[in-house]
Amino acid sequence: MRAHRAKGSARLVPGLRCCPAVSVVADVAMVSAGVALIVIVLDSALRTFVLPRGARTPLTRAVFVLLRRFFDLMARPAKTYDRRDRIMALYAPIGLLLLVLVWLLMVIGGYTLIYRVLTVETWDGAFELSGSSVFTLGVVSPPGDAGDAAIVFSEAAAGLALVALLIAYLPTIYNAFSRREVLVAKLAVRAGNPPSGVELLTRSQAMQRFNLMDEVWTEWQTWFAELEETHTSLAVLSFFRSPQAERSWVTAAGAVLDAASLYNSVVAAPWSPNAGACVRSGFTALRTIAGYFEIPYDPDPEPTDPISIAREEFDEAMEAFEAARLPLRDDRDQAWRDFQGWRVNYDSVLLALAGLTMAPFALWSSDRSLSRPRRRLLRRRSGSPPGFPAAPPA
Repeated sequence: MRAHRAKGSARLVPGLRCCPAVSVVADVAMVSAGVALIVIVLDSALRTFVLPRGARTPLTRAVFVLLRRFFDLMARPAKTYDRRDRIMALYAPIGLLLLVLVWLLMVIGGYTLIYRVLTVETWDGAFELSGSSVFTLGVVSPPGDAGDAAIVFSEAAAGLALVALLIAYLPTIYNAFSRREVLVAKLAVRAGNPPSGVELLTRSQAMQRFNLMDEVWTEWQTWFAELEETHTSLAVLSFFRSPQAERSWVTAAGAVLDAASLYNSVVAAPWSPNAGACVRSGFTALRTIAGYFEIPYDPDPEPTDPISIAREEFDEAMEAFEAARLPLRDDRDQAWRDFQGWRVNYDSVLLALAGLTMAPFALWSSDRSLSRPRRRLLRRRSGSPPGFPAAPPA
């Protein structure tokens, strides 16, 4: 296969026709570059679509980071969160399609280099053969022997495989998304829209379901376990937004974790192992997801480390519990220290993920990073949850 293209190879570097050794080096460099592009694409596709664990690849990361910057610029002028949410809802789907497009372009580029050296004597011809092969159009036939045809067949197989992976990947994403969102939607009934841990406990008391809270903790332990698995092996799921703008998997997680932490900290009831296990499964999941996105956090914080919740906000929550006639512990200072010891395990990663996903307004989670006065908790109890009139800072 190589012999019948020797003359064509000498024309790669016109000024160096008298130096065959240099021409051979140039040929080898071009083929090596083409193979490297193809290997990078295959590695990215395998780690993104096939490998059942969280594995980062520079190519996938670069595509989504650059696209995110573009979407940030698009969303920045938005004056309402609803508008920003509509813009950001397209980020993950477009990112997936763009990733596959980048893969195909890189495969075309890689095989163009290979064809130019081994098969076709012009760049136009090499590009046409590569494009025809990757899309299996068959409009250009390989001009050489069986070896040239084998290269063409390998490119056709690569193109089909990349498209097939995307087609097979989408149902998996949407199945995981649907399972995630079912419980997020159910939480709105018991914790409000946007959700709040305080609201979850007070509504459960008002609905006479406070004695059934163990069911909630058990159900959300399973949810957190699935979240950890799906949002690292299918990392793009983190950016698929809920059907309603005021809902988010991040704020739902924060509400449940706060409710479980408050239950074991302030409620005058026997300590709940299920509530404790729920908190542990929750902060473990959030930390694993944060680790995938290289978000720094303290893996072993002290119970006395500062948290984003102020003591005054905690006291407001106690007033809300008293108004709901929840049985509370007498020692408020100890209750605050206990809550602080639970919250410190997930405080920083919760807020970081809320910022990463542009989560909607929710008390004690996404509102921590807003450069605006925090709303008093008790004002929400007399009516529907407040809206979010302004977009948070990018």
